[in-house]
Amino acid sequence: MGELVPQEVIENRIFLIRGHKVIIDRDLAELYGVETKYMNRQVRFNKDRFPKEFMFRLTSGEQNELVQICHRFETMKHSSSMPYVFTEHGVAMLSSVLNSKRAIRINILIIKTFVKLREIITTHKELAHKLAELEGKIEKHDTEIRAIFDAIRQLMAPPPGPPKPKIGFHP
Repeated sequence: MGELVPQEVIENRIFLIRGHKVIIDRDLAELYGVETKYMNRQVRFNKDRFPKEFMFRLTSGEQNELVQICHRFETMKHSSSMPYVFTEHGVAMLSSVLNSKRAIRINILIIKTFVKLREIITTHKELAHKLAELEGKIEKHDTEIRAIFDAIRQLMAPPPGPPKPKIGFHP
């Protein structure tokens, strides 16, 4: 299966909104090669397949934030209807609603991209954990090294002189 869309293009269309990695409906429609209104109509006809953890509508604040950070969303600025966003599970469910060969192939690429991003995040968490462990070990070694230096300094200090004889009468 030759790639229809480079993975980097898909990665650039994934946003973190409300703690979920999502893709905006218009970006998905573009990737699938269909109109946004057609895709959203298919989703509406199959509403029971898309619970709130699979897709949700943006608030006006979230929409404005997207318009500010991404120039390609400039046309959304004056739109009265808020766009839908789809999570990884929502994207997977779209393949059953948009039943074309292109939709299925694009869907596979999108899911692979979500998996790749999840692996990258997991790797970063593992590295952060290992770094914290290493910092703890270094701190422990620092205190041990200081104790060794203190002991060496004590050994290097000149010994006290011989005791002075006591003055006076000794029985």
